[in-house]
Amino acid sequence: MTEAIEILFTASFWVAAIRIASPLIFATMGELICERAGVLNLGIEGIMVAGAFTGWFTVYMGGDLWTGVFVAAMTGAMFGLLHGFLTVPLGLSQHVTGIGITLLASSLTYFTYRILLPEVSSPPKIEPFEPFAVPLLLDIPVLGPALFNQTPLTYLAYLTVAVVAFVLYRTPVGVAVRAVGENPSAVEAQGISVTAIRIGAVMAGSALMAIGGAFLTMSAFNSFFFEMINGRGWIAIALVVFGSWRPGKALIGAILFAAFDAYQIRLQQITGGVIPYQIFLMMPFVLSIVALVVVARRATYPKALMIPYQKGER
Repeated sequence: MTEAIEILFTASFWVAAIRIASPLIFATMGELICERAGVLNLGIEGIMVAGAFTGWFTVYMGGDLWTGVFVAAMTGAMFGLLHGFLTVPLGLSQHVTGIGITLLASSLTYFTYRILLPEVSSPPKIEPFEPFAVPLLLDIPVLGPALFNQTPLTYLAYLTVAVVAFVLYRTPVGVAVRAVGENPSAVEAQGISVTAIRIGAVMAGSALMAIGGAFLTMSAFNSFFFEMINGRGWIAIALVVFGSWRPGKALIGAILFAAFDAYQIRLQQITGGVIPYQIFLMMPFVLSIVALVVVARRATYPKALMIPYQKGER
């Protein structure tokens, strides 16, 4: 019991938790932007798969790491454009379209992988982002190594939270995004295109989702393999609800889930196989469901979320 508690106060535990949280942060911020604009993006899982592959493959073909991140973001934006076009001006079901985007992006990625690398039996490796230690801050006990000895993409993830919060609450663009998610007819009355704002928000959000996928192949690991996203997209959707559609609260949710995940891995090592490992694997998800149920009852969601809007409607 003592050993299990001591884990929570070790630097290695929090280093792992922050690393696990990073792709979730990108994906959660992306989904939050989409939903704030009134569009549920269930294509997140497939978009993350596509981002993971295109970012990795760009580097594998000789591009630098940041070019890989850019290509992944553009890939996500293109899938976001498709999702936005189908759901906003055409008014198709956001649920059905989102699942379709996930299936399309995932299948297209796997097909492309097999076409481009037909003879590969094991995933080729690349040189991923290396951890960058921040001088002085690194010396803070426990939190120093956890927060200030991470890869550049982890720092970018936390910067993304700050940027998303600033844009949503401190800029005219953010006001417009939040308004189309609450009262699109009022936005149209001001002469602003609801369609343009929503599609732009879905493209921006999808780009962040794809960067979250690219984190796994270019920062956490050094290769691409099937099933590596492993449900992270669906967790990000739950984290948006957990965070009540607010960037700061969603960030806390992502870190909590990542801490649960990192903790269960270490508990498996302590028990030495006495308890079935499946029990530990489901721990983060069970705890997340419980937290989601408690928080969601008090959450205030965007009033126009998942409601199609046609110009001139009241």
